[in-house]
Order: sequence, then C-alpha cells, then structure tokens
Amino acid sequence: MILSLYIARRFLWAFAQVFFVFLAILLLLDTIEQIRRFADQGISTAGALQLATMNTPASLYRILPLIMILAAITMFLSLARSSELVVMRAAGRSALRFLVAPVLVAVIIGLLAVAVLNPLVAATQKEYDRLWSIAAKGIQSTLSLAETGLWLRQGNEEGQTVIRAVRANTDGTELFGVTFLLFGKDGVPLARVEAESALLIPGAWQLSGAKRWDLTQDNPERSAQALPDTATLPSNLTREGIRDSFGLPSGVPFWQLPKYIAGLERAGFSARAHKVWYQMELAQPLLLASMVLIAAGFTMRHSRFGKTGVLVLMAVLGGFFIFFLRNFAQVLGENGQIPIMLAAWASPVAATLLALGLLLHLEEG
Repeated sequence: MILSLYIARRFLWAFAQVFFVFLAILLLLDTIEQIRRFADQGISTAGALQLATMNTPASLYRILPLIMILAAITMFLSLARSSELVVMRAAGRSALRFLVAPVLVAVIIGLLAVAVLNPLVAATQKEYDRLWSIAAKGIQSTLSLAETGLWLRQGNEEGQTVIRAVRANTDGTELFGVTFLLFGKDGVPLARVEAESALLIPGAWQLSGAKRWDLTQDNPERSAQALPDTATLPSNLTREGIRDSFGLPSGVPFWQLPKYIAGLERAGFSARAHKVWYQMELAQPLLLASMVLIAAGFTMRHSRFGKTGVLVLMAVLGGFFIFFLRNFAQVLGENGQIPIMLAAWASPVAATLLALGLLLHLEEG
C-alpha cells in the first residue's frame, strides 16, 4: 500500500509538472497571437493576456491525452534512471501490479477533468467569445434554444431583428411557425411579422403565409396586412453563420449536454455532433488510462538496456497516433459515417487492449 501511494504521488507530481509547462507555453503563444490579431484595434498587453487566459483552458483540455502520456514517460524514465524500477521488480512486484497506481490516478484525473475542468472550459470559452466580440467591435448574430422554441437574432447598423420559430430544418435555413420582431437603432419595436414558414435565401428570408403588424401605430391590428408568398425580409444571416452560432460542443458544460441535445432535437436540428462529444467525454478516463499503459509498454524498463531515445519516440508516436485516430473517428461519427458509440469508444478501448497485450508479452518474455 505504501509503495502504491509512493508511485501515485510520483506520477501525480510528473503530471503536474508537464501540465503547468504546457499551460505556460500555450498562454504565452496565445497572448502573442491575440496581440497580433488585434493590433489594428490597439489592444493592450493586459487585454491580450485576458483573452489568452480565457482561451488557453480549451486548448489545454484538447491535448490532455498527450499531456498524460508525456507525464507517464517522465515518471517511468525517472524511476528507471534511479534504479527504483529494478528494486521494485526484484522485490517481486509485477509490471501489471505496479501500473495499478498510475492507471488509477489517470482515471481519477479523467473523471475530474470531465466533471470539473469541462464546465470550467465551457465557461471560459463563452467568456472568451464575449471578449473577442467586444475587441472585434462587430455586430454578430446569435442563436439560442429554449423550451419555447428556437431563437435567432440578426442585426446591422439600422437595427436588430429577433426571430422566434417553433421548429426548423436540420441546418436552420428553413423556419416554421416563425415570428419576426423588428427594432430600430434606439431599441424601439417597429414591426412584427408572423409567417407559417421562412426560407433563408441569399440576403433575405422568403416568407410564406405571412402577416405584418406596424407597431408604430396606435392600433397595430387595424393596420395589419397579409403579405404575398413572394414577400421577403432582409437578412445578413447565412447557412454557415447559423451553423456556427451553435458553437462547438465543447462550449456546452458536460452536465448540461443531455438537456442541450434534447433542445436541439426538439427544435428540429441534428444533435449528432453533441452526442458524439458527450460519449467521448464519458470515454475520457479510459483514454487517459490507455495513454499510461502505452507509455509503460515502451519505457518501463531499465535505462542500461539502451535504445531509450528510440523507445521514448515510439511511445510518443503511439500516443499521437491514438490521439489522431480519436479525432478522426470523431469526424466520421459527426458525419454519420460510423455509429456514435464506435466513434467515441473504439480508440480508447483499442489503445487499452493493445497496450495490455504489449505489457503481457514483455512480462512473459
């Protein structure tokens, strides 16, 4: 028990070292990038650092598996150089029993990452988007989902338009049971338009079964008029803009994902990308554990055997390969080319089995 706690503490310390090294590097690079991006807006160093602080956690969270395998390699090499691995093996401790402690630490880190770090990343990413919009000084359209339906906002220098729809097609370019509220530059409502459906065409919404009320009149109902099916409302929205308004699945906290997915499907949108991300988050602890096993398979040996540099390189390349395979499977899952469960779980399960097979082969050898 004491030995297991010692190994766990060593591994946790190695993970903390690698984690904070990457944090410092990413923060520095992101600060420089923000200064370059907003140089024309005259952004200060403090402002760039604030933006980088909000954006760095998302980048760090994405590369967490690579940080894990580098931390495992660091610990195994340290134990090998100090001959502690030889002493532990001579005392009768098998490789698989030795790995129980670091694997459990990796699983606990994965659980904490999903339960705590994931919501933190979602919050910082949301704040980054807000600060970025302020720095860019641009008017952007937004989209939100609620139990009352789908909400969109479009705007330009002449005013804002709030759009509510009961449901929509999969990409948000056709709305049903839709209401448009038009506001002037001073925020005063100017008109209300209701339509059975609205189809997004270049530069406008094409309305069907529409009726318009002039809200500047004392009696809007008296001045209401039915609009022909050829009627349009100007719009600066695009198919890509509406799609991007959903944001990345990583921008939704893990605990809110099931409700958010239900809201997407209720509004008529495809939630496949969010479902894939949700399953990938559930598989995160297993993926981190597999990274420890991969590192152990190549580097848990005495340094006197030689070829340490080659084995470290192979371990790093193995981690990168699993990381790439996981991201590739995510893309295939989001596009519907493979099932969601296969996209999320195939890579960590395969990595774990392959690493265990390598370790068992070395133990028997």
